[in-house]
Amino acid sequence: MRMPRRGLVIQARTRWLLVGLALLFSLVLLMYLLECAPQTDGNGSLPGVVGEGMGKEYYQALLQEQEEHYQNRATSLKRQIAQLKQELQEMSDKLKSLQEKKSPKVSGMNYQGTKEQTSNDLLEFLHSQIDKAEVSVGAKLPSEYGVIPFESFTSMKVFQLEMGLTRHPEEKPVRKDKRDELVEVIEAGLEVINNPDEEDGQDEEDAVGDRQLYSENDFIEGYYRTERDKGTQYELFYKKMDGMEYRHVTLFRPFGPLMKVKSETVDISRSIINIIVPLAGRTEAFAQFMQNFRDVCIHQDKRVHLTVVYFGQDGLSEVKSILESVARETDFHNYTLVSLNEEFNRGRGLDMGARAWEKGEVLMFFCDVDVYFTAEFLNSCRLNAEPGKKVFYPVVFSLYNPAIVYANQDIPPPVEQQLVHKKDSGFWRDFGFGMTCQYRTDFLTVGGFDLEVKGWGGEDVHLYRKYLHGELMVIRTPVPGLFHLWHEKHCADELTPEQYRMCIQSKAMNEASHSHLGMLVFRDEIEAHLRKQAYRTNSEPVG
Repeated sequence: MRMPRRGLVIQARTRWLLVGLALLFSLVLLMYLLECAPQTDGNGSLPGVVGEGMGKEYYQALLQEQEEHYQNRATSLKRQIAQLKQELQEMSDKLKSLQEKKSPKVSGMNYQGTKEQTSNDLLEFLHSQIDKAEVSVGAKLPSEYGVIPFESFTSMKVFQLEMGLTRHPEEKPVRKDKRDELVEVIEAGLEVINNPDEEDGQDEEDAVGDRQLYSENDFIEGYYRTERDKGTQYELFYKKMDGMEYRHVTLFRPFGPLMKVKSETVDISRSIINIIVPLAGRTEAFAQFMQNFRDVCIHQDKRVHLTVVYFGQDGLSEVKSILESVARETDFHNYTLVSLNEEFNRGRGLDMGARAWEKGEVLMFFCDVDVYFTAEFLNSCRLNAEPGKKVFYPVVFSLYNPAIVYANQDIPPPVEQQLVHKKDSGFWRDFGFGMTCQYRTDFLTVGGFDLEVKGWGGEDVHLYRKYLHGELMVIRTPVPGLFHLWHEKHCADELTPEQYRMCIQSKAMNEASHSHLGMLVFRDEIEAHLRKQAYRTNSEPVG
């Protein structure tokens, strides 16, 4: 229900009348204050200086003149105030008449109807904010810079992209309002799950009988982002400790109270992930990757298929040997090795890996050999990709050079101990779009990678932009269970100028934190300072 057009016109006229009246009253009051303020005569003489010879009569006449002036001014102001009161009464009568025309007093029923109409108008506005926001469907965007990324959080920590020089990639919410907001959202999601309505598709018998109640301890992870002209979107996931069934709740705060968008049950127990890894050489890194794959995918998750696309012949036999060794030791045979006797091309390798799958629809995770992931990440991958609806572009936490991070130790700690979200240990790689979870049909429908891109970099951005220009929703958020391990990077001379610039930028970003790079730049200055301090200490007389 919307307010009638005539009512809006009347309301606008009334508002302008009141504004005009207020301005007029303010002007008269200002004139009164100016006139009543003491005036200074620039030509007047100070007693005892120039006007010392003037008599008593002069001052009496001057005082009488001033008194008459103020009396006349007061009379004028009283007359203006009386006129103002009369105009105020007239405008009040007009306002009363307009209100009576707008909503005539017939009975108490009309008042109740007006309240209901206002409530309906408010609800209509709030729902329109949800419709305008990118909640249920994706929005077409001009480039990758137009995406509003999510921030991810658990019940204890927030994983954030925007850090500046003071915030940390992983931290507890410092501000009380932010802590209260996340607690409120988690509790609101629990209220939706534990007290479902008819829209949630659950029978009343289930609601009263066998349905499990969820608590704060069942909250797994959540994502949120704010569109500044619409509101904040929350994606919440809950799961019982001993089950594989997740509850997914979407909430939206349209700069007002939280509103439920949907509540659904997500069963990922049968969701297979095809992990596709393009590779050329780097057999030592692949052996390390397979150790993580064995621990996470084979021993824990057990719902994956591995596709390795290998370029060239050098090192191919070693890769085969590693795969066969893992298969013998773990009885794991869900892998495919695709061999291409050509120059390495990441987009080409991932495209071949996607097309090599011949068992229909499947969720794909495009991965690199330097990436370390957890079993929790694989579930996040399943929860945030949906065929025909959304693709998942997690932001990887990229680790710095351990030789610099742990320079004060004899040797860097094992890889597992380096996986921490600290400012001096790594950064959120928000300029990288290579790690992604998406369904095979969506990948083929959008046209896959641009295979004209040769060598390093660029192919992932082109694919990312294709999704941004389409109708699918892009979920972009930092995730705690996905790490990019540091490795020395070489930027080949054969790269195009744009690719070479991107490669150098990535190399610089990957090396060390701002503070550690500063220590390296000013190393000579620091060492000179330490030598001077040591010399002064040794030169001081003892005793």
